[in-house]
Amino acid sequence: MHTVHASPHALATIDATGIGTLQLLDAGKLNIIGSAAIADMRAALQLLAAEPALRVLVLRGSGERAFIGGADIGEMVGLTPATAEAFITRLAGLCDAVAQMPVPVIARIPGWCLGGGLEVALACDLRLADDSAMFGMPEVRVGIPSVIHAALLPRLLGQARADWLLLCCENIDAARAEAWGLVHERSAVGQLDTLVARRSAALAALPPQALRQQKRLLRHWQAVPLAQAVRDSIGEFALAFASGEPQALMGEFMAHKAAHRAKA
Repeated sequence: MHTVHASPHALATIDATGIGTLQLLDAGKLNIIGSAAIADMRAALQLLAAEPALRVLVLRGSGERAFIGGADIGEMVGLTPATAEAFITRLAGLCDAVAQMPVPVIARIPGWCLGGGLEVALACDLRLADDSAMFGMPEVRVGIPSVIHAALLPRLLGQARADWLLLCCENIDAARAEAWGLVHERSAVGQLDTLVARRSAALAALPPQALRQQKRLLRHWQAVPLAQAVRDSIGEFALAFASGEPQALMGEFMAHKAAHRAKA
């Protein structure tokens, strides 16, 4: 296990198979994020993004009570319009850093995933939860709108479900979150690490250059019109053949197919 970053609020490691883990530290029982934790997490993500051996990243909190329980109300209560803009810009930067990681990012979600924590989870590529998980956007209850990466909710869940989450400020459980498409895979309580390990290993076993290309395309497609997304994909297809991965893997496939025919 290789340690990439260690700071008061973040620990980043990569194992021998290329599976990275970024864990939020010392953020209370519910993993509440304030400016210091945001800064440490962003610094860790910057170093992880530069690691060529990284194939997949697991983002997690500490303990089993929460993924990230939200942004720090104790810090926010003293904000002014100017410092509020600076605070939310820092949180948006953390979400952007997650979304722009060159490899798939898995959110490991037990317990509470609320507000700013859900925004971080939405920036991840895959959200894996156990049956204890609860999701919500309660910001309006404390006098602020849900912003930044909450904007992903309509395209991920559909407008009606996004409206319900953002306007009603009520939580949904893991079963409903999975049914709505917010959670990709779900486990029983106590089995989340097994689920995360299985999905991480499966991703790490895929051709690394093609996987990075697909991640990059998925993020690009979110930002451009459909016609441009189609056009831009042509160049990416051609670029794949510069890596040598398609030739090697397709060659193995054809050799296996020929051997199977010879035995028939």
